[in-house]
Amino acid sequence: MSKTIAAIASGNAPGGIGVIRISGDRAIEIASSVFSPADGSSLTELKGYRAKFGNIILDGSKADNAVALVFRAPKSYTGEDVAELSIHGGMLALKNTLEAVFAAGAQSAEAGEFTKRAFLNGKIDLTQAESVAQIISAQGEAELKASFNALHGVLSDEINLVLEKLLDMSALMAAWVDYPDEEIPELTETELEENLEFSAAKLKKLLDNYESGQTITCGVETVIAGRPNAGKSSLMNMLSKTEKSIVTHIEGTTRDIVEDSVRLGDIVLHLKDTAGLRNSEDLVESIGIEKALGAIENAQLVLAVFDLSQRLSEDDFKLIEKCKGKNAIGVINKTDLEAKMDVSVIENAFESVVYISAKNNEGLEELSKAVYNLLGVADFDSNAPLLANLRQKQNCQKAYESICEALNGVKTGVTFDAINVMIDSAADELLSLTGKKATSEVVNNIFSKFCVGK
Repeated sequence: MSKTIAAIASGNAPGGIGVIRISGDRAIEIASSVFSPADGSSLTELKGYRAKFGNIILDGSKADNAVALVFRAPKSYTGEDVAELSIHGGMLALKNTLEAVFAAGAQSAEAGEFTKRAFLNGKIDLTQAESVAQIISAQGEAELKASFNALHGVLSDEINLVLEKLLDMSALMAAWVDYPDEEIPELTETELEENLEFSAAKLKKLLDNYESGQTITCGVETVIAGRPNAGKSSLMNMLSKTEKSIVTHIEGTTRDIVEDSVRLGDIVLHLKDTAGLRNSEDLVESIGIEKALGAIENAQLVLAVFDLSQRLSEDDFKLIEKCKGKNAIGVINKTDLEAKMDVSVIENAFESVVYISAKNNEGLEELSKAVYNLLGVADFDSNAPLLANLRQKQNCQKAYESICEALNGVKTGVTFDAINVMIDSAADELLSLTGKKATSEVVNNIFSKFCVGK
């Protein structure tokens, strides 16, 4: 690549330290034009993985103290020469320094361009590149750990293990078909079947773990629903550990959807506290109730709240009906009050039922366990290889289907040349997954979602 790029790599907010990253053939030369080492040496003579203390020079005058780090190609993040200038993190200081870097010949980096160059220069594959964005956006410990493991090649290693099997089979069958007169050892049907079964099992496990992985890495769209005064807003506040929703004894206090994202152990719940479900002649409240019903329909998880101190009403039974066929937990609230509800109705209607007192912050641990069990993430292993997004899943799914087709072909006596087409198709999907055969459109789309400076 001919152009040298630069950007603020420490985020668009003031901080103790701000970092300007420069990458390309002229990176160190450009950095040296705005940075003067305190010992009078030249930054261009500095070896890789070294740092110098000095000053930022703007318009011939010292503008800030700074530390310059130098990374020499190919042993850098991007695989190119890289210089990083760490200065005081005021936005004006960063802006002025970056403008001087541009004036010295650097061009503004596009979104994700540093990581894109790392991919194009063979430092990381596409699954590792995608994990960088996940690390940045991680909200839970398990998500962070899974993303970090992906960055270090856990998924890549699993995919490459299958790829090696497929490419070895393809090469041997192609040679045997194309050169029948040569003494090339034939791949027996038994060996072929065993290798295909091995490959299919590996991909099937990745696909089976996809949904639980998405739950951990992307969070769960969660709706808190129930009749007025059942304790929905109190539950919202208990989960968010703040007065997010207004709590009063007046029915219909919550008229619109109140949203927040909270951590429940390693899971992030994207919560929606909805209007109480009842028949209402109030126009505004009616609109809120309609929104609540729509939110339940689209939710990945419903926390259906019932008031233990009240007998079940028509609105409660409507909620029970609405929750049928969905991931829903019956949350029986107000255990601090005298029980009047027939709890057997709730226990028979929901796979999982939890008793809480949202007012007294009691029952959170039990609710957490119920959510984990219902969503199938109680035994989630953040060290295991994990498909991170729909793109990866689709490539893996198509590869798995082609392998299964090939396996069926072996068992039914399909010729090796036809089976080899199926194996090659599976290999192409996995090569696309890791980026070795990904189209430029796919690559550009992935990196366009990154922040500038990464």
